[in-house]
Amino acid sequence: MLAQKKKLSKKEIKQDRLVELYYKVSDYVTTNSRTVLIAIGIFLGLVALAYFYYNYRSSKNLEAGELLSKVMELYDSGSYLEAIEGKQGTPRIKGLKEIVNEFGSTENGETAKIYLANSYAFLGQYDKALKYYEDYNGKNDFLKATALAGQAAYYAVKEDYAKAAKFYKQAAFVNDVNPNRPDYLLQAGINFMKINKKDEAKELFQIIKDNYKASNAHAQVDRYFLELN
Repeated sequence: MLAQKKKLSKKEIKQDRLVELYYKVSDYVTTNSRTVLIAIGIFLGLVALAYFYYNYRSSKNLEAGELLSKVMELYDSGSYLEAIEGKQGTPRIKGLKEIVNEFGSTENGETAKIYLANSYAFLGQYDKALKYYEDYNGKNDFLKATALAGQAAYYAVKEDYAKAAKFYKQAAFVNDVNPNRPDYLLQAGINFMKINKKDEAKELFQIIKDNYKASNAHAQVDRYFLELN
């Protein structure tokens, strides 16, 4: 008589499947060793590339930060043309334009774009300023709002009040802890008034009334409420 076949437990079935999988993988690797080694080599190469790229970006960002700290002395003193173009001498100070061109893809390079745009704006070169405000792509919420407000100011100068209102409102709502937020709300409301969008203006003015009582914008907002009535 044939011996009764033993019923395998779930654990034993699982172990058998693992053993079977192991031998299948082992057989595949043995048969296709060259392909496997190439795949492993490609993967390790990609990991190494990512590692070196990250470190390269980090070192470039640090370099941009050092250069930016030096040119900020010119910016803070109001020497905007020198801040843009740099200063010759020993040591030479690289200008914001050169920093942006070389390091614009780093976070500190993105910061330099805002100061470059501001410098052009202070010199009355609004079209050049707009280019760099629009180009800002950094992670800093304060600078995001600044870039949007810069675009808004450009359109206000050009008397395109609809776009000015739009960008000031966007700047105000990047986050609610920006110290310039009440000013952005006020400017957005003023520009909405200029295109006769009174409800939008009232809504923004009310936020200032309710939440920013200590701000300069709050001291002015009642005047605009009166104009709306």
